[in-house]
Amino acid sequence: MLRSLLKQYKPTQMAVVFDAKGKTFRNDLYAEYKAHRPTMPDDLRSQIEPLHRIVRALGLPLVCVPGVEADDVIGTIATQASKEGRSVLISTGDKDMAQLVDDNITLINTMTNTILGPEEVLEKFGVGPELIVDLLALQGDKADNIPGLPGVGEKTALAMLNGVGGVEQILAHPEKMPELGFRGAKTMPAKIAEHGEMLRLSYELATIKLDVELDQDWHQLNIAPADNEELIKCYGEMEFKRWLAEVLDGKGANSITNDSQGEDSTPVPQDIDANYITILSWQQLDEWIEKLASAELFAVDTETTSLNYMQAKLVGLSFAIEAGQAAYLPLGHDYPDAPEQLDMAQALAKLTPLLEDASIKKVGQNLKYDMSILANVGITLRGIAFDTMLESYVFNSVASKHNMDDLALKYLGHKTIGFEEIAGKGAKQLTFNQIPLEVAAPYAAEDADITLRLHQHLWPRLAKAPALASVFSDIELPLVSVLSQIERQGVLIDSMLLGQQSEELARKIDELEQKAYDIAGETFNLSSTKQLQALFFEKLGYPVIKKTPKGAPSTAEEVLVELALDYPLPKILLEHRSLSKLKSTYTDKLPLMVDANTGRVHTSYHQANAATGRLSSSEPNLQNIPIRTEEGRRIRHAFIAGEGRKILAADYSQIELRIMAHLSQDPGLLSAFAEGKDIHSATAAEVFGVDFSEVSSEQRRRAKAVNFGLIYGMSAFGLARQLDIPRSEAQKYIDIYFKRYPGVLKYMEETRAAAAEQGYVSTLFGRRLYLPAIKDRNAMRRQAAERAAINAPMQGTAADIIKKAMIDVAHWIASDTQGEITMIMQVHDELVFEVDSDKAESLKEKVCQLMASTASLDVELLAEAGIGDNWEQAH
Repeated sequence: MLRSLLKQYKPTQMAVVFDAKGKTFRNDLYAEYKAHRPTMPDDLRSQIEPLHRIVRALGLPLVCVPGVEADDVIGTIATQASKEGRSVLISTGDKDMAQLVDDNITLINTMTNTILGPEEVLEKFGVGPELIVDLLALQGDKADNIPGLPGVGEKTALAMLNGVGGVEQILAHPEKMPELGFRGAKTMPAKIAEHGEMLRLSYELATIKLDVELDQDWHQLNIAPADNEELIKCYGEMEFKRWLAEVLDGKGANSITNDSQGEDSTPVPQDIDANYITILSWQQLDEWIEKLASAELFAVDTETTSLNYMQAKLVGLSFAIEAGQAAYLPLGHDYPDAPEQLDMAQALAKLTPLLEDASIKKVGQNLKYDMSILANVGITLRGIAFDTMLESYVFNSVASKHNMDDLALKYLGHKTIGFEEIAGKGAKQLTFNQIPLEVAAPYAAEDADITLRLHQHLWPRLAKAPALASVFSDIELPLVSVLSQIERQGVLIDSMLLGQQSEELARKIDELEQKAYDIAGETFNLSSTKQLQALFFEKLGYPVIKKTPKGAPSTAEEVLVELALDYPLPKILLEHRSLSKLKSTYTDKLPLMVDANTGRVHTSYHQANAATGRLSSSEPNLQNIPIRTEEGRRIRHAFIAGEGRKILAADYSQIELRIMAHLSQDPGLLSAFAEGKDIHSATAAEVFGVDFSEVSSEQRRRAKAVNFGLIYGMSAFGLARQLDIPRSEAQKYIDIYFKRYPGVLKYMEETRAAAAEQGYVSTLFGRRLYLPAIKDRNAMRRQAAERAAINAPMQGTAADIIKKAMIDVAHWIASDTQGEITMIMQVHDELVFEVDSDKAESLKEKVCQLMASTASLDVELLAEAGIGDNWEQAH
């Protein structure tokens, strides 16, 4: 709000006023004044001092006077300035302040952006500013515990004020009340006589004091230059990233009205000593190759025309050998009048031995991308020793985003040159080859320099925790090259089959729309929240289950799911949404994503997204293809093998439950897995008290929901909703489960306690998930953190195991096979391969064996695989 006011009004004088601690003179007048107000919540109280620090650092005068309220200080300053003809703006949402409004004093409510001058006060309250105190005194104020005149509300108070005048006139002429004709007017004289003193007290309590003694008058409340060092410290601690970037970029509080640099400005690093050069001669290149070859470690980064690693063209490379020493080698800038650059083929030929030498250590930021770019020009990047994105991710997966700009701000306090600053935005954004060298070179060189600096900052901290260093060195870093190969390999899809499915889905979607119209008795937009709200809750009278933050009835998916239990229309809408999403996300989109050169679809895997360590993917997102519906499974039919080949899909069987058995050491679970029993049937036998051989399919279904529900921290309420049973019955299942498997309950309790004590939980391999909300005073946030604490060691360990399996399998493929098997996808706990048809069975055996031996648990890891002409057949 303060920043908004500064930008909008550009004041030269300003004061930010806070209440002082302790009682005020009003408490002496009336002991019950504000007595019923609850004390300030601790998590709000803790924010006051940091807020004061930031206000002062912004250069804004901060005023806090004991014995009076902030309103009195504001009133005194405002009226002093107004008397001297100065315009005053008071930022407040407090109706009491309306008494201060005059020809020079205006109120603004920044929450609603409404302005109150004398006319607006009259329109809003029914009386002018001069009678606001009288209005408050008559009707009282519950918020401040001002008693008022008993039985007088807003309408009566306005009738009295507009009929007779202010409180003094009312007290002087109570006999005039009956003439006004409002309800209760006849008894009002007696009421005024009885409660006159309380009315006078109420008037005094409601009156803002205008003669507070101040250390400085309004003339001295000048905005000072911001203390940028203190702001950087404050914004860094509070993780106000955008504001921190503004200050570091010279666009912070000192120039708060300046939101953009001049068009002709060339961004340069603001706060680091840097010596950057642009390599434009063979001699310079040779000198740098010599420096890089002899360096203990160097940073490397590629500049390209696109973020799509399959379509991007190499434009240049940057290198850094020590902090502040970096160079940019331009190879493909082709804008008009671009300077002559070294021949790309010859320059890359010189660099290839250096980049492919495994003994020469390199560091980068998201090197998987650079590895793919270099592979496209025939260079196999070796010697990858560190990756700053992954160092940050392993160090603390939830501390920040893991892109270079955010990491530089968080760990180095440095605002990097933004790509949009040099390339522009939107449709007119330039690609890197179009950017003039004098602008592109500092940007590119800074990337390498900052990468090296980030590594120097992060690695010593990571190395202090050997388990974390091991997760980085043994899991995340070796996975980089594996993922790069999978991405570039891509997956073959049957576009014609997807086209047919799109047509079928379109017909089903049309049929569902018509059904919806028939039930509603009218046509409407199935995607319009407003139309759905009117239809559901006004026309059809459905119960309101949940409201939006603005108070409107919600039509979110969880609401539709609940309504669908009783009404047909929400069920149709859910099906319509599901099919529409399938069509737009997969059957329509996948054929458009086929690479023109390879004829395959190439996803991007993200190592540093999910807090638990799981991989995610995008363009396309392979992790979210639904498998619970027939239509969703049919999409997998379109993922096919090349000629003479088959799809092999291998996944872990119930891996998280096996990890739960290992972590909890529960004898019942360990025994069930050791005996090779179906774990859900075993749980059903325990929970329902029947013989294992007599477990019904319904009992197994319910036991499965209990098994998976508990490892995801599901409550009895959640389980009841999932199984559509009473909450008491769901609680009974959970109680019996814990009685039969006490080790699980003990594990959960100990994990919660450990998480609260140390602030994080760990996987079997030492990966940490930090839980900032584990001690939160807000029960919902704390309970969510506790659920995450229970689940993360299992989900994180499963993620670590599948990653280790990918590394082991990739190593075997590279060393012991001759191209008869290629890894093409990873989805949750599943690895998908393309294999030669005549070798499929033997390869299947070996893959399952490798996956099962990836980790040693107290229960057997079991990997199962299938073979087919497409992914669904193999699954």
